[in-house]
Amino acid sequence: MSAFEGFRCTDCGATIDDEGATRCPECAGSLDARYDFEGIDLPPEAFAGRSGGWKHHELLPFVPDGMGEGATSLVDAPRLAEELGVGRVLIKNEAENPTGSVTDRGLALVAEAARRADADTLALATTGNGGQSTAAYAARAGLLSRSFVPSRATFINKAMINVHGGDMHVVEGRFDDARAAYEGKRESMPAAEEEEWFPAAPFESPFRHEAAKPIYYEIAEALGWTAPDAVVAPVGHGATIAGLWKGAREFETTGLVAGTPELYAAQPDGCAPVVEALETGSDPEPWEIPDTVVGPLEIPDPAGGLAATEAVRASGGTGVAVDDQDLLDSAATVAQHEGLEVSIACGTATAGAWDLAEGGHFGPEDTVVLLNTAAGNKDADIVRSRLMSQGI
Repeated sequence: MSAFEGFRCTDCGATIDDEGATRCPECAGSLDARYDFEGIDLPPEAFAGRSGGWKHHELLPFVPDGMGEGATSLVDAPRLAEELGVGRVLIKNEAENPTGSVTDRGLALVAEAARRADADTLALATTGNGGQSTAAYAARAGLLSRSFVPSRATFINKAMINVHGGDMHVVEGRFDDARAAYEGKRESMPAAEEEEWFPAAPFESPFRHEAAKPIYYEIAEALGWTAPDAVVAPVGHGATIAGLWKGAREFETTGLVAGTPELYAAQPDGCAPVVEALETGSDPEPWEIPDTVVGPLEIPDPAGGLAATEAVRASGGTGVAVDDQDLLDSAATVAQHEGLEVSIACGTATAGAWDLAEGGHFGPEDTVVLLNTAAGNKDADIVRSRLMSQGI
């Protein structure tokens, strides 16, 4: 039995009962799922014997027909812990998802919502991972998919969109160029007028950030129903860190876990609108000239920028911006010191954790979780080039 009650608009406060809703019908604002926590009894024992990424189904709108997404490993990193001067470092390895990224969690829920809404096509602008995931989950659900990707997207993402049968439009330039092409889709694609498109991008529906909550559920459960002291997460659109905070608050509200962790938003210093907002005490503003090798994080005007900023502030954490060379070195360090292949987005979180440790944000007994959002082999050429430039 789910505690799900419907959606609430984060802008005007309107409530919506339609489980396939995307935006607020009153003001077109973002929607957020709401739950009746008083109507359910959820002791830790309730989850005993369950498995899979959707085992905490009482705290979700519905459970999708997925492909084994979620339930990812929480990997101990003892050498990193020693180097950071903390009690324990753990890496939540989202590379284990079906298409190799955290995006699969959200797209599983999006595809199920689209099916329930009688849509026939998933569509989005994406830096790459979202397009690959969208194509895969659309195929799983018997839907079409249309992805608008910047020319800078990695070869592996572009190739796999096609392999999964997705329709791909490569747009010259960066993510904002792809987003502009997506927004002009009706004019540029007459065939789209005959399709029922369901938006698959973060915060174009409530499902991408809602599906990120189980990341925290799994972390807390793996830690014996306790909260880690800190979670350092790479931030692009903001859906993942917003979902982490929502999941942490829900576990505290239901009494499953005492307290919540401090959240830290890590971004490359060439595109850090959320970090800038956290440092200045303002709302996020569009980044004027985005420039970073971390394609998934090169989002100059994130749809969930405000949600991410508010989540980090409420948790008691802060933001950290790191240099491209440092984050590439950090991704290589994780591979060399711990044997774990991580994305350069995780390299951003790892480099950020070093800066945070040096700044006195962690205690010597703290448990710190780093989020690896994608498979390391998606970025292998970039990290290898960095090593070669150092004569390695």
